[in-house]
Amino acid sequence: MTKRHSSKGYRRQNPKTSSRPPKRNSRTATFTLMSATGEAITTITANALQSKEFPPLRYAVDGYLAEGVTLLAGKPKIGKSWMALDFAMAVATGDLALGSVRCRQGPVLYCALEDNHRRLKRRMSQLYGDIEHWPPGLQVRRLGDGLVDDVRDWIEVHRPKLVIIDTFAGVRPQSRREGYDADYAALSPLQEMAGQMGVAILVIHHLRKMQGDDPFDMISGTTGLTGAVDAAFVLHRGQQGVTLYGRGREIEEMEQAVEFVGGMWKVLGDADEVRRSGERSAILEVLEGADEPMGPKEIADALGWKANNVKQLLFKMHKDGELKKHGRGRYCAADET
Repeated sequence: MTKRHSSKGYRRQNPKTSSRPPKRNSRTATFTLMSATGEAITTITANALQSKEFPPLRYAVDGYLAEGVTLLAGKPKIGKSWMALDFAMAVATGDLALGSVRCRQGPVLYCALEDNHRRLKRRMSQLYGDIEHWPPGLQVRRLGDGLVDDVRDWIEVHRPKLVIIDTFAGVRPQSRREGYDADYAALSPLQEMAGQMGVAILVIHHLRKMQGDDPFDMISGTTGLTGAVDAAFVLHRGQQGVTLYGRGREIEEMEQAVEFVGGMWKVLGDADEVRRSGERSAILEVLEGADEPMGPKEIADALGWKANNVKQLLFKMHKDGELKKHGRGRYCAADET
């Protein structure tokens, strides 16, 4: 049998005499991971993280605006700036926001990029004209081209609880990037700064014209905007009134019915409960104006609702004692004879 010769340059080594690389002790070895940019990735062990202590999260507006960047989006003229101004004044004075929400008092920077001083004074006079001295802790200013540096300098001097940028379009940087990358890069520097300096930053933005099943899909731009922020709110007017939708890393997901009266936003309660209460009131109003008991279809026709939905709600209202039943499937208000 012919022996096969090894290829040129290859020399068979004796495992007993050949030098080998030293064995690595897997218990003590350390490995440095590199990111795509060539920078070392900082890691922490699970048990080190378990023993690490963090200061409690700081809120400017309890349950709504925590340290980090929050996006508030809504259609034009719905009242986003009124809500932002309410947050600003409530934090600056330590008063209540949205009619009932507790705030932590501290300096506030309001960057009004679409309103001049005349318009701001008119709005504040409408809201707080009876206050002898408006809070000096609330400062209004415009921003230069260096958005992040300008805000950072102000934060280092005044140590505010809240910074409001109204609106995002007024400070959005020009970029060659497009789509998700451009949107994410536009807000991520603010988000990083807010986390480093422990301040709540509220950015006002718009909704697109197109409707969506998820209210957050209506935010103008790509998901890069919501991906870069810590929380997002959508102020949306539907057939049953205005709802404030909230979603974020440090807040409870919410759908709250809100009402705008005299320049002031007020939280009415959980949207489902408020709407349900409104539907019951509408049914009672129809029955109280009727000359005789009515059936589900008659009530549905009077309200322009679906008969099946009315039938289910009538059953619940009768069970709760709000309605009396006459004959087969006919109802009147409980206080009627």
